[in-house]
Amino acid sequence: MGVATISDRVATVLVLAPAGRDAQIAAALLVEAGMASVSAETMVQFVEKLGEEVAFGVITEEALRSADLKALSGWISTQPSWSDLPFIVLTQRGGGPERNPAAARLSEVLGNVSFIERPFHATTFVSVARTAMRGRRRQFEARLRMQALDDGERRLATALEAGRLGAWELDLETKTLTTSVMCRSIFGRGASETLSYEELIASIHPEDRARMLDAVGKTIETGQDYSIEYKVVWPDGTLHWAEIRAQVYRDRTGRPVKLVGVSADITERRRVEDQQRQINETLEERVTKRTAELEEAHAVVMSEVAQREKAEEQLRQALKMEAIGQLTGGVAHDFNNLLMAVLGNLELLRKHVDGDAKAVRLIDGAVQGARRGASLTQRLLAFARRQDLQVGPVDLRKLVSEMEDLLRRSVGSAITLQSEIADDLPPAEADSNQLELALLNLVVNARDAMPDGGTITIRLDVEDRPTATDVLSAGRYLMLSVTDTGIGMEPETLRKAIDPFFSTKELGKGTGLGLSMIHGLAIQLKGALQLSSRPGHGTTAVLRLPVARASDIAEKAPPPEVPTIEKSERSEALRILMVDDDALIAMSTVDMLEDLGHSVVEANSGRQALGVLEGGDAFDLMITDFSMPGMNGAELARQALALRPDLRILIATGYAELPAGTELNIPRLGKPYSQDQLATEIAKIVCQP
Repeated sequence: MGVATISDRVATVLVLAPAGRDAQIAAALLVEAGMASVSAETMVQFVEKLGEEVAFGVITEEALRSADLKALSGWISTQPSWSDLPFIVLTQRGGGPERNPAAARLSEVLGNVSFIERPFHATTFVSVARTAMRGRRRQFEARLRMQALDDGERRLATALEAGRLGAWELDLETKTLTTSVMCRSIFGRGASETLSYEELIASIHPEDRARMLDAVGKTIETGQDYSIEYKVVWPDGTLHWAEIRAQVYRDRTGRPVKLVGVSADITERRRVEDQQRQINETLEERVTKRTAELEEAHAVVMSEVAQREKAEEQLRQALKMEAIGQLTGGVAHDFNNLLMAVLGNLELLRKHVDGDAKAVRLIDGAVQGARRGASLTQRLLAFARRQDLQVGPVDLRKLVSEMEDLLRRSVGSAITLQSEIADDLPPAEADSNQLELALLNLVVNARDAMPDGGTITIRLDVEDRPTATDVLSAGRYLMLSVTDTGIGMEPETLRKAIDPFFSTKELGKGTGLGLSMIHGLAIQLKGALQLSSRPGHGTTAVLRLPVARASDIAEKAPPPEVPTIEKSERSEALRILMVDDDALIAMSTVDMLEDLGHSVVEANSGRQALGVLEGGDAFDLMITDFSMPGMNGAELARQALALRPDLRILIATGYAELPAGTELNIPRLGKPYSQDQLATEIAKIVCQP
């Protein structure tokens, strides 16, 4: 009887069997296959040494014939959901259940079992053992994926709890309601209490119940977002207010199957609003009775009330945006790392299927999808303010001219694209890359608003604003406007157009981040985005940007030329220390580096990397991730240079800029990166004197 356990590189086998040549042969074959042999004397010892890290078990029929299998059966039945431990049974009577009736009982006890009839051929035994090992490794990979999913769910649950939001799901067919503890608390239930859909409807105040049911029906029928506020009567009789938001979840056929949403307790907010409303009504009643002497005082009071309401609304919006930004930035950065592993492995895989046209096409499609995902994460990071702007003088005339071909291809032949550009335009104070993305978003939005074709007009002009407003300071501004002749927007849609994740496009055809990102970009650049529209008369989006200061224009130096990296330089073999706490990214990058011909040593933390460097091994280059627990890439770089002043270092990061306080004169490589980009950056470093 034997057990193989999985470690980093060596599989260990625990052997328990009556003394005999077959047991010795099996142990020897496992050792030759890379699995060291360790003996156990009894079935009790065998069960005690079983664990989640065991690869598979090798058992002789004699060892099982008279043994009590209750303990072994109990261990097998209590395995985690991801685990199905393989067993190999060496039989003497006919092999499997079809020829050996006793094997049927063993199959029921052991579950995942393979039978080998003795005497056996060495090749047969090794093949079955390796098959069991591969199956076990796939189970371990499944465990890692399950852990990753569990981590993501815990982060989402933490974010919902931090925002005091309750999560819920309603099965539209069975009317089964699933709720979180926070959601049940919003309806006055304890953590251990249940809340069915019927109980939820019964808890809604009779004045609001019909309105709530109508809103649910409209959402299911039209697919529009579900958003409602209503009064709730708790089991103790107290009255509370709840705000509910949800979306329809559809199956693969497009049939609505669930409502998925969040809930929030807004009792305190409604109480404050009611108090404010009562105060305003009282003030209005008193003001109407006052004499002409108090009319001026009345105006002052109403102005203060309006300012306070505006400040409260701005504060609520700021808190909401901050919470969304933090959640979005964290998820986007983690997703960016996952895309790094996907793109790297796809790029390497493509090299091995060049002769298979269908495989190449499928891989190219996967790469395109992953790159679109990477583009979306960059937009999410920009929305969350995790990407710093590179502000400087930008020639808008040149920018629009260089993007003209791209814009024409984006809008298609059914739409006419024209431009009206004023003469002698000064440069704008902006980030050219973000501005290109903003212009492309505005033009694509205009295109989508004209399904039957039309005209898009891009205008550039200068505006002088002698006085400041609530939105803009006094000064000169460049106006970049995009006008379409499309369907236009209703006032309510226009009001919500710049809200994050708000979109009028059907599910799957828009992120709802385009206009909100442009609005955020304008604010960061001390400008403004203004939208005007009427149904049937098109839409105009005006982006105002401050004119660049003369000192900035004078100091702007031409961009440095990027050296051309020859293939021979890229292929120079180096000894590289690769540091990344994410196992998937580390594995992908190591594979890309080794494919380039380099020798690579992998470390999964800053401390481990320092231990390798302290060991005295020579390295030409260290590539390290920036965002790592315990010790980030910048801290590792400082300590590594203290140990090896001549060590060359490359930092990989998903952010455009490192946080403040981490200033290092070290090359950076943006994630996700391709093998060519990796090779180019390495060649640049090697070519430096």
